[in-house]
Amino acid sequence: MLNMMKIHLLLKKEDIDSNKMHNNKIVVVFDVLLATSTVVSALAFGAKEVIPVLDGTAAEEESKGMEEGSFVLVGEYQGKTIDGFLSPNPLALKEKIQGKTIILSTTNGTVALKNSSEANAVYAASLLNSRAVANHILKEYKGETIILVCSGSSNEFNLEDFFGAGCFIDSLLKQYNGEIDLTDSAIASHRFYQTNKQNGADVLKASRVGQMLSINGFEKEIDFISQEGAFTVIPKLEGKKYIISV
Repeated sequence: MLNMMKIHLLLKKEDIDSNKMHNNKIVVVFDVLLATSTVVSALAFGAKEVIPVLDGTAAEEESKGMEEGSFVLVGEYQGKTIDGFLSPNPLALKEKIQGKTIILSTTNGTVALKNSSEANAVYAASLLNSRAVANHILKEYKGETIILVCSGSSNEFNLEDFFGAGCFIDSLLKQYNGEIDLTDSAIASHRFYQTNKQNGADVLKASRVGQMLSINGFEKEIDFISQEGAFTVIPKLEGKKYIISV
């Protein structure tokens, strides 16, 4: 008999309570525009690993002592590329990261990943790889509580993360034969996804961050990020520091 799976959904990174991340909690972080989509794409494009950090200063500190040419600094703060860093737009990074370590700093997604590090396992997911991560979790874990973290934006709810989490829940429900206990926020996320799944790119573009990206000429990036199941990489935080594909 299969164990009941419990799924909680946090609407923004500020809701993370590190004291509640122990006791076999599995965390899946979503920052669809852009951080977790960037992590997924970077690993799919051949990056060696991704090191998420809290801010630009931490990124530069992390790079000290690393061999020149072995890493790239990638990051934004409040939507603007950090001076001296590459922009965290997946397609723009594609030709610049093969075999390299990416030190990534973003306003929300990398903070959510770092602040979830006390959990038993932490994964990065987006529309690009939700199916693969869901399948992996079902194979690797039995009876643990899954906490889906929508990174949000500076203590505000984000539509695109809510949609991405709903996509992940949909993948779980389709693959799991046992009972699943969903919180109300998880139910709402799944139903929102079900209602809008044929128009994922439109949902992303309608969001506040999506509108900002479109205005700045990054509509192609949104179209790329909205491709469900494009990649099978499973980014996992190892040693509370490095994200690699497992």
